[in-house]
Amino acid sequence: MASVLYQTIEALSRDKGIDPGIVVSAVEDAIALATRKYYKTQENMRAELDRESGEIRAYSYKTVVESAEQMVDAVNQITLEDARALAPEVEVGGEIRYYKPTDVLGRIAAQMAKQVIFQKVREAERDTVYNEYNHRIGEVLTATVKRQEPQDSIFDLGKAEARMPRREQSRLEQFAVGERVRVVLLRVDRAAKGPQVIVSRAAPALVQNLFQSEVPEIYDGTVQIRAIAREAGERTKIAVMSRDKDVDPVGACVGMKGMRVQSIIRELRGEKIDIIEYSDEITTFAEKALQPAKVSRVSITDLGEKQLEVIVDDTQLSLAIGKKGQNVRLAAKLLGWKIDIKSEEEKRQEVEQQMQAMSGGPSTPIEQVSELGETILQKLVAAGITTVESLADMTPEQLEEVPGIGEKTVEKISTAVRHYFGQYEEGEERPVPAVTVAASDGETVSLDTVEAAEEVASASDAVTEADAAVEAEEVANESVEQLVAESEDLPAEDVADDVTHRGRE
Repeated sequence: MASVLYQTIEALSRDKGIDPGIVVSAVEDAIALATRKYYKTQENMRAELDRESGEIRAYSYKTVVESAEQMVDAVNQITLEDARALAPEVEVGGEIRYYKPTDVLGRIAAQMAKQVIFQKVREAERDTVYNEYNHRIGEVLTATVKRQEPQDSIFDLGKAEARMPRREQSRLEQFAVGERVRVVLLRVDRAAKGPQVIVSRAAPALVQNLFQSEVPEIYDGTVQIRAIAREAGERTKIAVMSRDKDVDPVGACVGMKGMRVQSIIRELRGEKIDIIEYSDEITTFAEKALQPAKVSRVSITDLGEKQLEVIVDDTQLSLAIGKKGQNVRLAAKLLGWKIDIKSEEEKRQEVEQQMQAMSGGPSTPIEQVSELGETILQKLVAAGITTVESLADMTPEQLEEVPGIGEKTVEKISTAVRHYFGQYEEGEERPVPAVTVAASDGETVSLDTVEAAEEVASASDAVTEADAAVEAEEVANESVEQLVAESEDLPAEDVADDVTHRGRE
């Protein structure tokens, strides 16, 4: 009959779900360590538990070697000659045991033995849990809520405890102690101090399992789930296809009056679910994945990098992108492609810029806009805006993003650009351009107005050489005065004719 000690060990083993032999080994190691500590020796020490009597014997042992020349450790080795003096039948490689009394071990030694036993049992329990659940990663298990911690929720799986971190929970869910829920086995962490089984309610596998439970066509393989993209607590997109042409995959998942999908939504605490029909044609699949937005066209921009360009109507752009980019982000996960969404207007502007670049369009330095002050020019150039064309293509919102440019400055810039291209609003006065004339010696002079030039021309026909010079001084600006002063050696008729000719031009 087994001793009381061994019966206690068996009860502990059943409670922890580990092999009784592991607990026995832990007890023997603990007693051996306590004995070595008590006798303060470096000898090799072992202990044995007698299952029938419950007695624990501790002993040190020495290994038998051929001769003294082969001896490396005098404490733990003994020569064959000395060993046979104690046990005549011993051979090389055998052991000589020296039993130590264990009844002298005190309270400190017993406490040390207890700690060693607990440590060994915990290690054995971890190994058992790891071997039990490691090959079941990805499965959906039914667990009971055991307790709530500040960041994690602890679940009871039956044979072990499981931990659900906050990031693996849906923001819509709150658990009550004792509630039974379905969870996905995420991984088994051997290095964790607490429960080492990690479960999740945010994994896409949970949605897949719920559809398999609620939709018979998915369970029997008639309808297949090809892809799932999920943001727990917000929205899930699931792509399905049918192997039977007579079965509508979307209709099968929705169910009559939406009963099937509504059951899944209730299990997920109100999370929205989009069911999409899968297509092998990536452009068609992308159009459906971006629902409820209506897509104008889809094109593949880079097949190697898996990039798509999607064009939508201006009114559909925000719907296609979704709240905080959620719709396009889930669609990209579902497809496994990168998606670049543009409106019709953005695409048109992009094409115009490309055409302009291909045709070698005009590129006028921004300094040509004379109404812009030096300070504004410096700010625009610092922001990389160096041409009049690029400035004209910018929206007021884009201009306000330039450091140092405010709302009033934007209005000033817009007015200056309009005036540069000759566009004036009603009520705005058009400045009269200055007229440039050439002197006889090749230099140029400016007349402030066209009328001044015409008056100079008429004066040349009506007055004499002296009177023409006087008349020109009265109607021309300082530059004309300089022209007359520098041209005293020339006949007045030549000067007047030249001025008249230039002014009319």
